[in-house]
Amino acid sequence: MRRRLRTAVVTLALGLALAGCGRQQAGSDGLATGAGPTAPTTASTGTDGSTESPMNAMDMQGAAERADSMLDLTLKAIEPSVQWAHGPTTTGSCDVTRRRTVMTVVAPERRQEFLDRVAEFWRDSDYRIKAVNKDEEFPAVYAQAEGFGISVSVRGGGQVFFEADSPCVRASKVADSASKPNGPSYEGVYPLPRPDVKSPYWSTGAS
Repeated sequence: MRRRLRTAVVTLALGLALAGCGRQQAGSDGLATGAGPTAPTTASTGTDGSTESPMNAMDMQGAAERADSMLDLTLKAIEPSVQWAHGPTTTGSCDVTRRRTVMTVVAPERRQEFLDRVAEFWRDSDYRIKAVNKDEEFPAVYAQAEGFGISVSVRGGGQVFFEADSPCVRASKVADSASKPNGPSYEGVYPLPRPDVKSPYWSTGAS
């Protein structure tokens, strides 16, 4: 009888030990390290074998080019088209802002429609609309995509401005924009003049 009891105890202990081997063990971060699905990662492998996130892989020049692309596509989507010129580019320690200034007169009666069309294009492009200011005189729309902020706003003299702000990326030099304005470039002129280009549509009702 005692021999049977000892055999049963040994068998039970062995079974528990084997069961413990099949359990997932928690690592130092508290996550399971045993078998199971592995969480996907967005990090990419650099040329030196290290891993880096998409934002870390981009430098300020690349961010400026991406901001230019966002602004180019937005302005091309506006119908009827408007004339624009480059505003100043500003840089921080790890970020860059590109600006565009609309030189076409947008009448007060058309301002909200203008911004609504821009916001519609951004939504269709999967941008996230973060805020909308429907002030009658100085309306604005603020959106975000891929960590970049982009905005359109009406300011003094009814002039429309676009801005695209990058997230923090690797520091680098930033060249002037390669995008060509569809009107006078006003190179070396700052601040730019008030809008003076008349549009049969957008300027309707303007003095």
